[in-house]
Amino acid sequence: MTAPAPHGIGGHVAGFVGALRARGVPVGPSETVDAGRVLTVLDLLDREAVREGLACALLRRPTHRATFDGLFDLWFPVAVGDRSAEAADLPRTPDGQIDLAALREQLAEMLAADDGGEQLQMLAGQVVEQLGQYQSARGPSFSAYQALKDLAPQSLLAKILAGLGLPPDASERDTEVARRVARERIAGFRARVEAETNRRVAEQIGRERVATYGVARQAEDADFLRASERELAELRRGTQRLARILASRLAVRRKRARRGEIDLRKTLRASMSTGGVPIDLVNRKPRPGRPELVLLCDISGSVAGFSNFTLLLVSALREQFSRVRIFAFVDRTDEVTSFFEPYAGLDDVMTRIFTESRIIDADGHSDYGYALTSFAENFGEAVTSRSSLLVLGDGRTNYRNPQLDTLRELVGTARHAHWLNPEPKNLWGTGDSAARDYGSVIEMHECRSARQLTEVVSRLLPV
Repeated sequence: MTAPAPHGIGGHVAGFVGALRARGVPVGPSETVDAGRVLTVLDLLDREAVREGLACALLRRPTHRATFDGLFDLWFPVAVGDRSAEAADLPRTPDGQIDLAALREQLAEMLAADDGGEQLQMLAGQVVEQLGQYQSARGPSFSAYQALKDLAPQSLLAKILAGLGLPPDASERDTEVARRVARERIAGFRARVEAETNRRVAEQIGRERVATYGVARQAEDADFLRASERELAELRRGTQRLARILASRLAVRRKRARRGEIDLRKTLRASMSTGGVPIDLVNRKPRPGRPELVLLCDISGSVAGFSNFTLLLVSALREQFSRVRIFAFVDRTDEVTSFFEPYAGLDDVMTRIFTESRIIDADGHSDYGYALTSFAENFGEAVTSRSSLLVLGDGRTNYRNPQLDTLRELVGTARHAHWLNPEPKNLWGTGDSAARDYGSVIEMHECRSARQLTEVVSRLLPV
């Protein structure tokens, strides 16, 4: 069982704040102090008041709320240990087995009535205790999947709709609203079961370990190649915010770059009048004008999440460059710059790319070698001595010729050249990956998450 904090409620809050930071939620000292002050005026026995008070003090963005709630349920659990004595037993058959049919009816009635969270919380605790318990190597443990497998609350939609009292002649809009309400209540019950499971397991192995897998991560920390649809959708919604962050960083770097680098020869010459002490530094005149950006992007299915988000991000940064040209490929390269119009939705853009451009030539499998060759033959003039070339992709060539010489020529022409790879470094060069070979020609960077991508891009993009 998790031991109490050694320094009382203050130490407990500090541990909670540390867990939030570990999951990517930015919480500073001032927010931590505010949280302590909030607890001095709240009724600590009112758990929901404590939850909302700490959320107001600690969170800066609504996107952090899911992570906060998951960690709050671990650090401020609704109970300790078995809760069977607090609620009535689950319905049983004459031979003593749990009556799943009666339990499903009971759950449907409660979800349709929505008669308060306390009863649903008690039912979730009983379901976890009696349906989700199993024997592990460490002894009894709990599984949300096992608890919900036979209960199958997602199949109760029709019964919940019937319980909502929707009239037979209800309009299509009212029916759709009722369906959405029913789905939300089902999802809410599933969340209660998962939270109860995490609570019971945390008492056995520690809340820190459960937090690593049982708490929603920030979308910015999600692995592009394994992100869920919800995380990818949240990333797309946050594109403009990340673009503003990058734009401000570029503006600061550009302001500093206006001074130019120190001219050592002229500085030493000027120091002769001060006895060789370089009191006044002489700077070179900076190169005027904003750089050009050329983006060469693999949009095949294996890296779609990474490519789509990066395309949106770069498109939102177009004002920071004198010119941006975007090229996409699967096994052939074509220019798609014109598709990224202001306020164009990503789904519409990707549909136009796959239907109106020539990015698939043969079998539709990634062919980096032919993509590089077709780019050099048809659009080679896009890369000049003023261009910064960014290549996006995992470098998996399906065992085809990687055409390293073609890439070497492009890198030699460009002012800057970088490759952003969404795969972990330990997978580079494995199987059909030519990432190691490409890395010997162009500087390659690991970009597995939006946070990592933002850091890399803000450091690499020229000013």
